[in-house]
Amino acid sequence: MTRQQITVLGATGSIGVSTLDVVSRHSERYQVFALTGYSRMSVLAAQCRQHRPRYAVVADEVQADVLQAELAAEGLATEVLFGEAALAQVAADVEVDVVMAAIVGAAGLRPTLAAVEAGKRVLLANKEALVMSGALFMRAVQDSGAQLLPIDSEHNAIFQCMPSHFADGLSQTGVRRILLTASGGPFRNFTHEQLLQVTPAQACAHPNWSMGQKISVDSASMMNKGLELIEACWLFDARPEQVEVVVHPQSVVHSLVDYVDGSVLAQLGNPDMRTPIAHALAWPERIDSGVSALDLLLTARLDFQAPDPERFPCLRLAREAAEAGGTSCALLNAANEVAVQAFLAGRVGFVDIPVIIENTLNRLPSESVRDLEHILQADQSAREHASTWVEANGK
Repeated sequence: MTRQQITVLGATGSIGVSTLDVVSRHSERYQVFALTGYSRMSVLAAQCRQHRPRYAVVADEVQADVLQAELAAEGLATEVLFGEAALAQVAADVEVDVVMAAIVGAAGLRPTLAAVEAGKRVLLANKEALVMSGALFMRAVQDSGAQLLPIDSEHNAIFQCMPSHFADGLSQTGVRRILLTASGGPFRNFTHEQLLQVTPAQACAHPNWSMGQKISVDSASMMNKGLELIEACWLFDARPEQVEVVVHPQSVVHSLVDYVDGSVLAQLGNPDMRTPIAHALAWPERIDSGVSALDLLLTARLDFQAPDPERFPCLRLAREAAEAGGTSCALLNAANEVAVQAFLAGRVGFVDIPVIIENTLNRLPSESVRDLEHILQADQSAREHASTWVEANGK
């Protein structure tokens, strides 16, 4: 069997680490072509020692020189590159078969799009890329013949529950609606007064999943679910009103698809990202992910409830952006990234996050998307506006 060549964008994050765990279990099927990392250089160095990729990509020349010297001293042939162009290079290289797109935030857009345009099998864990550039991104998938497989546990679950011909349109395939599950995060039962006192450490302590700081805060504010709602609309050609968010605290049912005949199909499993990663890597086959079997007797009960719109205004803002279309989703995403970073830095409170986002959306007009540069301009404008708000109103 010829081994598939894999580039992992964002190898040092939680998704990247889980991807390499799955890959290492199937060394006869997969070979690591390139690994990329932004700040955790010791982790990236260790990954290079274990997987011996042809390339490693880091943020800047200083990092590259240090890592290159370290690997060369150990006799490793890995070539270290740096910068945004290098990310696109290792994503689109002719020898690459599969790209795990796991760079967090807007920074992942260009290299993920490069992989799509090169016709790769793209495992999409970077929801922001699709949120920002929806129509443009999906047009590139169609034009290039790339395979786009979702890695978010919810979208992967939906994909598994959808009919194979869902691209023909939901109404043509008997799908009534998509039920997107949400854990509700650590604050699902907090009062407004309690939310005023929330710390970054509390927001990053997710009850079910092990994730990076940014995604953990998004989960706590339910912006993560808002971004996933937008992503689901693009992935499955659904209208915003066809996607319903349901709070499910146990994180065992990862999402459901409701059909017009009354059937509801759900995908269940332990909360471990190696399950969707293994599914997308091997699809349409199934391979061992290293995840333990779900014990339904131990799980015992499954609870569902509607999200509280007062406690989680980010979900409303995301739905409104999805309905508005154009550059609205890029503005939403950029303002959220700035707000979350300011919260993590202790400059604003948790309840300020939706305030910053809504202020940005109200002040900057939504426009019809022209091209990638237009999207990036909207992204930059929103970042500048949100940063100005932080400067004027932050601690």
